[in-house]
Amino acid sequence: MRIRATVAAVTGALALSAFIVPAAAQADGAPGAGAVEAPRSVFKTAPHGVQAHVSRAAVDTRISSVTVNGGKDVVLGTTVAKTITASVTATDNSGIQDAMIFLWHGSNIDSDVDGYLGPKVDDNTTQVSKCTKVNATTSTCKVSFKVDPRSQNDLYKNSLAGTWKVYASALAKDGQWVEYNAYKSQHVQRASTQTVNAAPEPVKKGKTITVTGKLARANWETYKYAGYVGQPVKLQFRKKNSNTYTTVKTLKTNGTGNLSTTVKAVEDGYWRYNFAGTTTTPAAIATGDFVDVK
Repeated sequence: MRIRATVAAVTGALALSAFIVPAAAQADGAPGAGAVEAPRSVFKTAPHGVQAHVSRAAVDTRISSVTVNGGKDVVLGTTVAKTITASVTATDNSGIQDAMIFLWHGSNIDSDVDGYLGPKVDDNTTQVSKCTKVNATTSTCKVSFKVDPRSQNDLYKNSLAGTWKVYASALAKDGQWVEYNAYKSQHVQRASTQTVNAAPEPVKKGKTITVTGKLARANWETYKYAGYVGQPVKLQFRKKNSNTYTTVKTLKTNGTGNLSTTVKAVEDGYWRYNFAGTTTTPAAIATGDFVDVK
């Protein structure tokens, strides 16, 4: 599969030839299931031809933090590509010279990967990231990569929306390195929109107001927005001179993502629909629609 080949290229093309990290050399205290068995290095050589390696006795190289997209979910619509920045902060007694971060989707990095978002590297890549020293032993290394919803190499199907794993590795100046196939998780989401219309406007006090709207999200396969079906959405109201919305009721979108309900006109104010979001789709809040009650 093309995606699996891409991940293999990133974790293997720059790797030591036929080099497998012994289980005893994996990093201690990996977050979750971070350090999987026998991960492969993304680093082929250290500067001046020094071969990268991990000591079986001890691993001095440590990753202390990994940040993707400033800690925010990655949200893509149907047309506009985004540049994502990711960083690794790592420490080694000799200092840090390089690092690698990318996102992957699947259950196993070696055998079941159907999505890759990250830097483009090949056998000729000698430096993956840009590293900035924090002090003599610690550096923060950054990579940037573009994600295009119209690329068949990026978000080519809707089922890729949701939770991705973050691969992270760091290479020390003495050639030692450490890596995690899944240091943390990252949400990659289909952009959403929420509309609202409250009518009639104006309306007499005590009469019925009908509030309609639609919740939609990006379809990465058709490059259009389509209704998000069966989702709970809150109908909220804000008095004319208030800054606070209160929830009036909660209803679910129908088979086309539409919403419709009725309320009694009591006083001037703003009506809106508020969708809290899911792992695959970000929150969406409609701009309040003002109704003048006579």
